[in-house]
Amino acid sequence: MAKDLICPNCGNSGHAKVVTKGSFIIELALWIMFIVPGIIYSLWRLTSRYEACPKCGASNMVPVDSPRGKKLISELS
Repeated sequence: MAKDLICPNCGNSGHAKVVTKGSFIIELALWIMFIVPGIIYSLWRLTSRYEACPKCGASNMVPVDSPRGKKLISELS
């Protein structure tokens, strides 16, 4: 179950989105042309996923029920 988060950069609150680094097109090309680099690139993409703010893309969202999250909510209200 996803918890509510707040972004200290833009103030957006809600759920984070999962961002995967890299490019699907490059991954596909590496798989078609070269199997080993395709595997390595796919593994890197899978391990470099992170949750980000859906509005600004920042990766430092904090839970709204944490002390910092409560402070941000009170500052933005």
